Amino acid sequence: MYPDAETAPDPTIWRTRFLNLLDRIPVPTAISTTDGVITGANPPLAALWDVTPGRLTGRNLLDLFTPTDGGQLVKVDAALRGGRRSRYPVRVRWEAAGRSYEGELTVEPVSDPEGASPPLLATLRVDEERPPADGTRAPMVVLGPQEERILELVAAGRTTSVIARAVGLSDDGVNYHLVRLARRLSVPNRTALVARAYVLGLLSPAVWPPAALPGRRRP
Repeated sequence: MYPDAETAPDPTIWRTRFLNLLDRIPVPTAISTTDGVITGANPPLAALWDVTPGRLTGRNLLDLFTPTDGGQLVKVDAALRGGRRSRYPVRVRWEAAGRSYEGELTVEPVSDPEGASPPLLATLRVDEERPPADGTRAPMVVLGPQEERILELVAAGRTTSVIARAVGLSDDGVNYHLVRLARRLSVPNRTALVARAYVLGLLSPAVWPPAALPGRRRP
């Protein structure tokens, strides 16, 4: 496709573009070395522990996630060492804010023209929260049309002023709604709010720009 080195794309440019795209992926995602050392993480992943993405750089995936089936991890390790490229799902659990969560971490080798061994793309699908032991279930979070729109714009990375113009509110009005949403979803900041919204199914993980899922709106 590229007959000579002069016409081939600069790997550094492509890597920068990919990392910029990583920040916009709504699903918790990380890039790691073959040994699992994280070299890049996006805000939804960092929000699981209420930290910035940079705080996860240098950590090992196995420090953050515990496989629930050791056999799965052995198979993935053997496949990677054998040079096989596919998507490998691993059931994991992790602790955050004193609570335990479970999900599926999918690991996939990706091409890197500068690296001898391929880096790994790791994406996390968080399980729906289980009801408490007493059998009660938390009520489903339902949003009004204006709350939906504000949440969509926050997930897209828009500033308070931009959101205010889009929904016809003042900056203080937008902040009021964000504070209410943060309290309802029990999160401390915008990044955690967006991550929580995806976990609860308030936002669709399959589209960009972010969009609310139907059926979660008050009439």
